[in-house]
Amino acid sequence: MTLQGERNRFRGLDLDPKRLPDATAFAVILPQAIETWRQEGLHLVWLHVPLGHADLIPIAVAQGFEFHHSAPDYLMLTLSVTPEAYIPHFATHYIGAGGAVIDAKDNLLVVSERHRRDKSRPYWKLPGGALHPGEHLVTAVVREVWEETGIEAEFNHLAAFRHWHGYRFGKSDIYMVCRLNPTTRDIVKCDLEIEHCRWMPLDEFLHSPDVGDFNRAIVKAAAAEQHLVLHTLPGWSQPDRNESFFHPGCNFHRGT
Repeated sequence: MTLQGERNRFRGLDLDPKRLPDATAFAVILPQAIETWRQEGLHLVWLHVPLGHADLIPIAVAQGFEFHHSAPDYLMLTLSVTPEAYIPHFATHYIGAGGAVIDAKDNLLVVSERHRRDKSRPYWKLPGGALHPGEHLVTAVVREVWEETGIEAEFNHLAAFRHWHGYRFGKSDIYMVCRLNPTTRDIVKCDLEIEHCRWMPLDEFLHSPDVGDFNRAIVKAAAAEQHLVLHTLPGWSQPDRNESFFHPGCNFHRGT
């Protein structure tokens, strides 16, 4: 019996998680397989261990496999067969989106979170939150605004973003600021997350002592004339490609 898998173009091997043997057989087969992989000149082996085969993990670790990443139903391990093996990183960033919802009278939709550090006064910011796995930015920011405030809105443009390190679990964070146009007016806030929610004149927000410098700066960017808009790129954005493309609001043609 041998370990079944598929070779990739990087001289690696992706072991088939559906064809893994039981722990007893795995302990016998694995050392022999590793020697064969070395002789064949493989660089890297990927071992996807489903939750139901968790008893294989200590056996693999004892043979030199290392943890790469995990999900609720599996653990991924890698084995560097040669010193020059390159192991690509797993996800290194969180992606969040904030919605600058500004109406025709220059009123800005703002929230003060229930679980903020200083509860002696409101701290006004934009509604927003983290993107779900597989969720597009435009969908996410519209959803977050509606979930926190009950306001329905349409995406207008991408205004700014922040990139910083040292976030949750040692990962980095990218926060996308989007300008939205409201299509409803009545606020129905999420009591679990939001303590206060209101329409605030834009000028009041920009001069309020209860607004941080970062939030002031990103709202200024959202209110500015120059911005990035969502476009379809001819010959690139196909229906079966899960991608979004943002660029300055001008005509764009291939080859320019």
